[in-house]
Amino acid sequence: MSDYQGPLSRFTVIDLTRVRSGPTAVRHLADWGANVIKVEAPAAVDKSKGMGGARNGPDYQNIHRNKRSLTLNLKENAGRDVLMKLVNKADVVVENYRPDVKHRLGVDYDALRAANPRIILASISGFGQDGPYAKRPGFDQIAQGMGGLMSITGLPGQGPVRVGIPVADLSSGNYTTIAILISLLEREQSGEGQWVHTSLLESMISMLDFQAARWTVAGDVAPQAGNNHPTTIPTGVFKTSDGHINIASAGDIMWVRLCEVLGDPAMANNPDFIDGAKRSENRDAVNASIEAHTVNRTSAEWIEALEAAGVPCGPIYRIDQMFADPQVQHVGMTHPVSHDDLGDMNLIGQPINMSRFQPRTGMPTPKSGQHTDEVLAEYGYDTETIAELRAKGIV
Repeated sequence: MSDYQGPLSRFTVIDLTRVRSGPTAVRHLADWGANVIKVEAPAAVDKSKGMGGARNGPDYQNIHRNKRSLTLNLKENAGRDVLMKLVNKADVVVENYRPDVKHRLGVDYDALRAANPRIILASISGFGQDGPYAKRPGFDQIAQGMGGLMSITGLPGQGPVRVGIPVADLSSGNYTTIAILISLLEREQSGEGQWVHTSLLESMISMLDFQAARWTVAGDVAPQAGNNHPTTIPTGVFKTSDGHINIASAGDIMWVRLCEVLGDPAMANNPDFIDGAKRSENRDAVNASIEAHTVNRTSAEWIEALEAAGVPCGPIYRIDQMFADPQVQHVGMTHPVSHDDLGDMNLIGQPINMSRFQPRTGMPTPKSGQHTDEVLAEYGYDTETIAELRAKGIV
């Protein structure tokens, strides 16, 4: 086990997750020191040879770091017995099966609570633990569509567009981490665990934030706005002589300042652009007038001029350009590890900064079953018993 002592090092987490949403939640706990035991099916049971994606690929390596791997056949009673022995001393179990699967495997909350009343079970599903869609499999893009996000993404009239990251998976994982931490804090008072759960659908709706509130409060159905901010004009993407930049100059003061930088102070007094309501009403004309100026200079020249005037702006990077940016390099958004087979590599770092702790680094994603013997020994299994479990296909 790693000798890292972080803020979560006193907690043991049993990781039953696969693919992305659940592993995202567990990764936060692992990065800050939790003792994470990643339970995987033995190769003879799991023909996919891993929990989603190529094990040595960037995605898998990034999402399963800082864990130890134990293979365990939960379809057998003996395997569930081993799991319950782990649960007895654990703090958290995280799973993202379809809701009915955990009951079929006998790892539902009632079963776990019987083994350990202090256990916190965190569950992620596609659509919720009950209701008409509960048994449907959950996929990020399906949740993006049903959660409303695809209807407001993309250019007006383009048709629905998915976001370029698995935002429903990631947000449900992040919300689950928050729920786990809240439950651990509450347990300090009550002494009892509880079941916390969310879904890709619920998380996606929550992530709509003000766009959803426009409907619930004002009955306003948000349309696609493309690169324009849906309510704050002008905020968008503008062509330059060598690419594109973002400019955000909402508000009368910033609008006047932008017009001055563009060398067209008279534009600020155009009756069609005179205030926020008019600029919103005539957003296409506003954008065209701005772009008539921005196309005449390079992105770097405009950014320098706009920043000097205090107008919010920025480049639009490819991912390689983003990592080369001096501010990105300064904040250190990489997570170094050394893998036995893959060598030294950088994963994606934690965006959370603490004054007294740094996240755990250096502990790569484990090979399947790499720590089976080690973990079982910690829970009182001797060498002979472990050999018997292996011979029976339990581990």
